[in-house]
Amino acid sequence: MTYALPQPLTPPAAEPGTVYTVASGDLRPAANITGWPSQQKLEADLAAALTDLGRDVRRGHPVDEAKGHGFIDSQRAGIEVFKTLPPDAPLIVVEGVWQYSHHVLAGLRTHCGPILVVANWSGEFPGLVGLLNLTASLTKAGIAHSVLWSEDFTDTWAREGLRTWLETGTLAHDTSHVRELPPLKADAETELGTALARQLRDEKAVIGVFDEGCMGMYNAIIDDELLNALGIYKERLSQSALVVEMNKVTDAEAQSVRDWLDAAGMTFHTGTDEATELTDAQLLSQFKMYIAALRLSDDFGLDAVGIQYQQGLKDTVPASDLAEGLLNNVERPAVLSRDGSRELYAGAPLPHFNEVDEGVAVDSLATNRIWTAMGLDPATTLHDIRWGEEYEGQFVWVFEISGSVPASHHGGYDKSYAKRQPPMFFPLGGGTLSGVSKPGEIVWSRVFVMDGVLHADLGRATVVELPEEETQRRLNATNPEWPIMHAVLHGVTRDQFMARHKANHLNVAYAPDADTADKALRAKAAMFHELGLRVHLCGDVTV
Repeated sequence: MTYALPQPLTPPAAEPGTVYTVASGDLRPAANITGWPSQQKLEADLAAALTDLGRDVRRGHPVDEAKGHGFIDSQRAGIEVFKTLPPDAPLIVVEGVWQYSHHVLAGLRTHCGPILVVANWSGEFPGLVGLLNLTASLTKAGIAHSVLWSEDFTDTWAREGLRTWLETGTLAHDTSHVRELPPLKADAETELGTALARQLRDEKAVIGVFDEGCMGMYNAIIDDELLNALGIYKERLSQSALVVEMNKVTDAEAQSVRDWLDAAGMTFHTGTDEATELTDAQLLSQFKMYIAALRLSDDFGLDAVGIQYQQGLKDTVPASDLAEGLLNNVERPAVLSRDGSRELYAGAPLPHFNEVDEGVAVDSLATNRIWTAMGLDPATTLHDIRWGEEYEGQFVWVFEISGSVPASHHGGYDKSYAKRQPPMFFPLGGGTLSGVSKPGEIVWSRVFVMDGVLHADLGRATVVELPEEETQRRLNATNPEWPIMHAVLHGVTRDQFMARHKANHLNVAYAPDADTADKALRAKAAMFHELGLRVHLCGDVTV
């Protein structure tokens, strides 16, 4: 019998002296259209630099005039684009905006030529955040790649980096700030971390995942085999169940949350235009989500919870961020069980890992238990590594996320406010839990997958207070609606941090002083080490 056999794919040959480029984008059309001018500038700046270095530049896919942008905007589109690219050609993924890594991951898995991921050093759109997510996803997938960033690719550092990659196919950055965890001294903090790790393995914990794989973040999905070895198990839940539960919450219950927050001094910047302003109706929906999330978490006995939101719920209900920030705080509006007989998670936060980042789930769960045992405020959150600049002789990072920051990180609800989420990301609106992070000492950390095993990077930073006009300038240069942290890392330069960090997110928790922060970090290192993670200390860290 004769069968109709598929014709083998015959890719084109690479043109000598030519560098190919692709651009992964968002799945949301509004975000792609809004960010397209910035992407065009980045591509023009990069092309000028490559041309000066003697290379021709060929864009690997056309601009879609009907869509109004030239981004790869789906996984299928990415697969089709890579069918047309020479598999052994030098390839640059150019990112001036937030991007969905799975759009290009399939093609990059089978690309044989050298891969470089570049971004513009700009806070306007989250291109740096997109670069970090893609490189973290490539790291988890075991795909060799290099990274580079620049304001406009005219500086000597970036030009020399490009030259090195073009000539050798690789580009290494300084990561001398990273060292393996040394043997820890036998003290109370090491004993605490070890005991908490053993308790977690013996008694186990459940994390609730309301739909996995948010925004193409392949790096944020940790296989059960790796999690289960820690004593952590996933409860896979559907966001549709969350909406169903929201519909069971009464308007009076939601209003009671609003009344509590009003009494606590939180400011809500409201209007009446649903399309562009934060409305009271949007807020009531968000408070219903807060109540529903606690009730479902109680149903399943969850120790931490993550809500995907961005794909699925964004066209159904207002943003999840305000509910997430409330969940992460110790002091928050009381929520009763459905029959009114019990307060749920009374006197404690229910750690929420934003965008269902399971690395943050592990991290925040450990932080919650260590900080609680040490008598510290266990409120924890993640931030995007958004951007940063020098200020009066020191590099001050802008850590910024869409709103899941607990009020205690701002200094209280009276120093927190809610503004409408940007329509390009959140078409149905909803408020943030926004503010400026208070000055103080923090421990930062990140759990990630590399070489098939779990790793953890730990470091220290100081949150600084900047003048109001500088804070506003930085907000205007990024997303003025979102909570912001001004952070100075200890012993880690800008480029070292970018070269090493294996995620777009960073987990942070406060300590009352530097000595206590060092102790908490040591306990966390001991806990992760006992759980079997590969622990790395970053920068000036005392253990």
